[in-house]
Amino acid sequence: MNTILVVEDDVRIQKALQRQFSSEGYAVRVVSEGTEAARVCREIKPVAVVLDLMLPGISGRDICRQIKTDSVDTPVIILSAISEVADKVLLLEIGADDYVTKPFSPRELLARVQAAIRRAARTVEAQASAHAAGGAAADAEPALCVFGSVTADLLKMEVKREGVEVTLTAHEFKLLRYFLTHVDRVITREELLQDVWGYNFFPTTRIVDNQVLKLRQKLEADPAHPVHFRTVHGIGYKFVVTP
Repeated sequence: MNTILVVEDDVRIQKALQRQFSSEGYAVRVVSEGTEAARVCREIKPVAVVLDLMLPGISGRDICRQIKTDSVDTPVIILSAISEVADKVLLLEIGADDYVTKPFSPRELLARVQAAIRRAARTVEAQASAHAAGGAAADAEPALCVFGSVTADLLKMEVKREGVEVTLTAHEFKLLRYFLTHVDRVITREELLQDVWGYNFFPTTRIVDNQVLKLRQKLEADPAHPVHFRTVHGIGYKFVVTP
């Protein structure tokens, strides 16, 4: 049975979510202590994680980073009282797949969780199909890609620059993976928001620009004059392997 991990210390919310998810056929594992969340996630391999930001012992942001480091494709849906756009963007930048602002409707949360699970399943299915096809199809995910002084092993989720391992956040890695499967294509910011972050609409595309900037800083020889992660003014970006 598919399990949803709920990381929440409010007993009333725990019970409400357990009822809601159980009624839809999911098993539910509840964790009250933030320090246990990443360990339990590794242990049970849930189809999704519902994570409260305000927890004793460790911040929800740090838990999200830990979970996404262990399993980049596990959906994490944040429960938060945050409503400011800048703070919501920050949540997505640390790897969260979606957020629901408190107070919330359990049915709305269920819908968002199920949408995130479907997106993750499509991503895994696409990767499996690409690997089965041996990477022959257009836009298939390459097992290994080399550009400039960077080597990216997508199967092992390892990225090295000049032989030294580079640490990427969950969404930085997902964004890099997307670029590597869409080489030489002009990609709009809206397309990246939809396909990498899973959003059909978002009040700002700044999150895309910020994440591309971070990839440039970590992977380009001269981030101020990028040769691989190129800006297409007024549209979006284009990834080029060979300058």
